[in-house]
Amino acid sequence: MENIGKMGNITTNFNDKTIKYKQLLEDFKSLLKINNLKFTIQREVILETLYNSDEHLTPESLHNLIQEKFPDLKTGIATVYRTLSLLEESDMVTSLSFGAQGKKYELGAKHHHDHFICKVCGTITEFVDAQIEERQHKIAEELGFDMQDHSMQIYGICKNCQNK
Repeated sequence: MENIGKMGNITTNFNDKTIKYKQLLEDFKSLLKINNLKFTIQREVILETLYNSDEHLTPESLHNLIQEKFPDLKTGIATVYRTLSLLEESDMVTSLSFGAQGKKYELGAKHHHDHFICKVCGTITEFVDAQIEERQHKIAEELGFDMQDHSMQIYGICKNCQNK
């Protein structure tokens, strides 16, 4: 995955987190309690793996990472799907939809960025552009729209696939 980030003269590292893991874990425990769910080591490992990943992960790739790193921990794919769903509903993770190919997830506690998504190889390139951000806010203001959040995904064909 490529990371491109320039806002003015500031280069952004999209792997930097906006929250420390300890705080995220406490928030997660509260979320589980509110939903009358138990805190388990499997659920914690799912959260921790997402937190430490620099990639956009499918539920299957997340499950495989956990199986590789914790082979003795019985973490079923259904647990991964349910946990991701809960985390997405609470905005702790965000997802990018790939239609019939499913979703890829990333931690929501990252600096704002947008995505270029290659329709051929699935490569995701993250970027920030100050002019685009400014223009989105201006358009919302002009239309009297109270923008709370946004996500931009641009689909096309990456440079590598164009050159093949």
